[in-house]
Amino acid sequence: MWIRKALRDMKKGVDSPMPTQVVSNEEFTPRPQTKTQKKIERLITEMSEARAKKLGMERRDFMRTSMGMATCFLASNIAFGKNNWEVDEIETWEEAATQEKWPKSEYFIIDVQAHFTNGFALNFRNMEFVKNMGFNLNNDKDSYGFKNFVKEMYFDSETSMVVISGVPGRELQRDAQGNVLEGAARTPRGGVLPSWLMSKAKNEINTIAGSQRALSQGNLAPNHYWNKATNSIDKAATIEQMEREIKMYGINSWKWYCHTDPGQSGNGFQLDDDNAAWFMEESRKRGMKVISVHKGFSYQSRTLGHLANPKDVEKAALNNPDFTFVVYHSALKHGPNEPEWVKANEYDPTTGDFAWHKILMDIKKRNPKMKNVYCEVGSFFNVLAVANPEMAMHGIGKNIKYYGSDHVVWGTDCLWWGSPQWAIDAFKRFQISDEMCEKFGYKKITKQDKANILGLNAARIYGVDAKAKRKALPADALDRLKTAYLERGGQRANSAYGWVRADD
Repeated sequence: MWIRKALRDMKKGVDSPMPTQVVSNEEFTPRPQTKTQKKIERLITEMSEARAKKLGMERRDFMRTSMGMATCFLASNIAFGKNNWEVDEIETWEEAATQEKWPKSEYFIIDVQAHFTNGFALNFRNMEFVKNMGFNLNNDKDSYGFKNFVKEMYFDSETSMVVISGVPGRELQRDAQGNVLEGAARTPRGGVLPSWLMSKAKNEINTIAGSQRALSQGNLAPNHYWNKATNSIDKAATIEQMEREIKMYGINSWKWYCHTDPGQSGNGFQLDDDNAAWFMEESRKRGMKVISVHKGFSYQSRTLGHLANPKDVEKAALNNPDFTFVVYHSALKHGPNEPEWVKANEYDPTTGDFAWHKILMDIKKRNPKMKNVYCEVGSFFNVLAVANPEMAMHGIGKNIKYYGSDHVVWGTDCLWWGSPQWAIDAFKRFQISDEMCEKFGYKKITKQDKANILGLNAARIYGVDAKAKRKALPADALDRLKTAYLERGGQRANSAYGWVRADD
């Protein structure tokens, strides 16, 4: 029997800002909690109750403080029997200890993979590893909508800027009479997050703030407009849309999904095929030379999932040295939302390799001078950190070892997973063990490495003056609204809406 995670937690009195159990998105039978996850959950409850009582607080309020977050990290360390997270016990008792050790002004954070939806109630928050990281909202369209996006990304986290990231889909260009469509008419069925809406949302956020706080991507890709008679790209329609997205929408990069087929061409595409080459040449003429490409999570397409393999990145990057390729998810083939995911990834603890991340690493090994490929860590670091900290160390360790900390980019895939603050806190506290550094040649992650990954690399890619932006933020309206929100008691809520086994 299945039960909503939020209802299960309410009945059991579970309240945690960090995920401790995987949940189902209704596409497969929920996985039971592992013994370690059960232990973490129990420890969080016991430790938070003791601390809240001694501090004269309600446990719910305690779990919304930095002390509650620190308690989760400490519980995880105890349960795993390893110091996967840098956390001192004093942080679980005193907020000042966290503020001193992990000041919120320390890093300039740009999240290059941030999403909301256009009137759709998706089940992304129901994916396996998402537990207790959302807000006290129903799992409806408002939970995934623009207003909640602003609240969760800006008010409830330290994120300074976001790149509103595309999802597969194309826009209709004309009506039956041949008139050019505008706005919502271009996606009459809604569209999860069409290009026109990303642009509109970016402009709204920046107007409210009075400064640049959001960037946006464009969904157009080589197989979106297709001439079925000739079985080839409809070049005229593609160029028309390209001109629109670059000039009218003011996009800041393309977002490509090689394993999807919005134009019903009968296939996907690859970064290194002729269609992609033609598209890049046309894009180059118009000055757009940043491509963010989804690689990994192959289960998203049963027939075209093989096209999410990053093997095509190599030729495309070498043939187009003036382009920047941001490889989303660092090409993790199977995520913790899938059954037997560690085994399916062919994870080898003796080497630290796993599919398809290894392919992405091998590309750099063969081409050490290649400088135009970046590894993005949305739904990579955060999910591995929760489900398998050892794999997280290997993943980030290899990204930095081969690509360099100046070529790893921060993203979270939120608000699919709720507010990104838990992931930010996790990365701040994340460190690679001495044993793994010695055995696999990884290096300890420095504060400069984290600064690069959390925001400085993305700033360079998108032409953002990070120093000037950090200086300006306290004066902009969005930051003032956040201050007012917090001063009036605005709080993060800790709920999840996916399905779990009722007997857990």
